[in-house]
Amino acid sequence: MPIIIFIIVLGILIFVHELGHFIFAKKTGMLVEEFAIGFPPRIFSFQKGETKYSIGFIPLGGFVKIHGEDYEEQTNNSKDENYSRRFTSQSKWAQAIVLVAGVFFNLLLAWLFISIGFMSGLPVAVDQFESESIDGAQLILIDVLPESPADQVGLKTGDTILSVKDNENEPIQNFENTKIVEDFIAGHNNQEIEILYERKGENTLVKLIPQTGVVEGKPAIGVSFGMVGTIKFSIGTAFWEGLKTTGSLIVATATGLFYFIKDIFMGAADLSQIAGPIGIVFLVGDAFNFGFVYLLSFVALISINLAIINLIPIPALDGGRLLFILIEVVKGSPLKVKTANNLNLIGFILLILLMVVVTFSDIFRFF
Repeated sequence: MPIIIFIIVLGILIFVHELGHFIFAKKTGMLVEEFAIGFPPRIFSFQKGETKYSIGFIPLGGFVKIHGEDYEEQTNNSKDENYSRRFTSQSKWAQAIVLVAGVFFNLLLAWLFISIGFMSGLPVAVDQFESESIDGAQLILIDVLPESPADQVGLKTGDTILSVKDNENEPIQNFENTKIVEDFIAGHNNQEIEILYERKGENTLVKLIPQTGVVEGKPAIGVSFGMVGTIKFSIGTAFWEGLKTTGSLIVATATGLFYFIKDIFMGAADLSQIAGPIGIVFLVGDAFNFGFVYLLSFVALISINLAIINLIPIPALDGGRLLFILIEVVKGSPLKVKTANNLNLIGFILLILLMVVVTFSDIFRFF
């Protein structure tokens, strides 16, 4: 099931991103030769007007093929009847707008999904909004470390903690904050405790022993807790709060990515901070276990990450192509075809290498 959900989520994100390129390419007069979701071999396609629409067998990407977008030798002659509609024949502003449109549409999608979440009743951390606006605050498992005591007894992300107790005292059932249960666990090193939790309407009692070495600095069972409640707004307020939340997530994502890239160059990057396709499959599954609104929020977060990553000025990404446009504006002439293609090839190879490294990191983390 997580793989199917991942493919659906990926398809939505790619469709929206490429739709942005497609619409603005059309609006600026460019000839769009193909709009594709998935990579060839094609399993379905049809021609409408001047554009072919297709679905590829490999659902890990998509593309909009714009006439003349690739760097190649260009001559304005009778052999190309659509020369004036080439990507590179348009103004630099038009080219930049088409490139940014995919990123813009991903951010719009994130805003829409977050706003829908607020209209439906979005689960949020109790410290994110005024506590009196949040209903039904509960202690939720946000993360469970593999092979930890919690993992070994079957606790999973999304479980609701109803009570914790030891063999001598009454159970703790009212959690005002996460510190109460964290201190309780830390105070029972190598002592058996009981945790009552709810999953999909069914209550389960497990017994486990907090241990040192699971996390740094204190006895633990290998989980992260969060006080989570539901907040719901009217349509207008939902879109306004959705816009503010989207803006905050954009800033946080861009800041985190900046420091991650900085750490890469300093040799101190922590790959556990990022997830590749395998990691995202597991994370999508966790979000789905929380509920549909959680999944919407997670898709919004992925969409924001996709947008920010695409703006990195690396050849083969939208940001790299924007950098080429800027260089051409400054130098007053097009880049040499060989130079542009070599840079794109280098950028593509770097992205593939990063994907391989991240994938191996995912395998070691989740298996």
